[in-house]
Order: sequence, then C-alpha cells, then structure tokens
Amino acid sequence: MRSRYSAYTLQLDDYLLATWHPSTRPTTPFHHEAGLRWLGLQVLRHDCIDADHAQVEFVARSKLGGRAHRLREHSRFVREGGRWFYLDAIGE
Repeated sequence: MRSRYSAYTLQLDDYLLATWHPSTRPTTPFHHEAGLRWLGLQVLRHDCIDADHAQVEFVARSKLGGRAHRLREHSRFVREGGRWFYLDAIGE
C-alpha cells in the first residue's frame, strides 16, 4: 500500500500498472491533476483474510488549489505467484 501511494505521488504509472491485478487494471492512461500535492498516507487498518487475500483501509491527504482533500479507501489485495496485487476498492 505504501509503495503504491509513493508511486502516485511520483506519478510512476508503470509501477502502478505492474502492481494492479490484470483483471481490474485500467486500460486508459492515468490522469494526474496539475498542481496536486500529496501530503501523507495513514493506514487505518490492515486485515489478512487468508494467506493470499488482504484488505487495507487508509486515508491519503492532498491539496489542490489551496483546498485540502482526503481520500478514504478500503482496498483489496490478492497474492499470486508470490506477488501482491491491488485488486479494487470496496464500498465506503
């Protein structure tokens, strides 16, 4: 989770795609908002469902045009071939 947040802040699209599960990976280019500043990540909860499934709840803070924003997400991850992949976000 932390590495994906860092990749968003640095706009490392190749890394984001490589860590995104093929079944839910986007096919369109990422849109990075000009002037967006990422301010921090707080992992609120991490749950291991089983050996190959996990969930992470987090808050990512940012600022754009002088306004503060908070993104709260509950993400699902799956491990395949020894590697963890972001699967999707579930309802908040």
